[in-house]
Amino acid sequence: MSQTFQLDIVTPQGAVFSEPVEHLRAPGVNGSFGVLPGHTPFMTSLVVGEVDITQNGKVRVLATSGGFIEVTGEKTVILAQTAEFAEDIDLERATAAKTRAEERIHDKKPGTDFDRSKAALMRSVNRIHVAAKR
Repeated sequence: MSQTFQLDIVTPQGAVFSEPVEHLRAPGVNGSFGVLPGHTPFMTSLVVGEVDITQNGKVRVLATSGGFIEVTGEKTVILAQTAEFAEDIDLERATAAKTRAEERIHDKKPGTDFDRSKAALMRSVNRIHVAAKR
């Protein structure tokens, strides 16, 4: 059995990652789960959260804002709305997005879409959390 499996991460903007990895941990709708080489095939939705990728014994952290994952015995594909590695996250921009979302939630102005504001807050907090793991 191989010690790695192919991981492809794709967003609407294009491919983010396409390399062999040893392990993956992702935020599923029913909780976090791990994938190893030869994993039982499955498909599920992803939520806003952190994806940990182990490659050559080192862990890289990625912020994602939801999507889908398909796991086969030899390949895993993540189709995500967004995906950013910790080292690529602009912390200033993420902090500003968090502040804007909090203001929209607390202002309670008529016409404010609170669900969208809460989702934006979750995404920005996740990006800040992942950026801290550089």
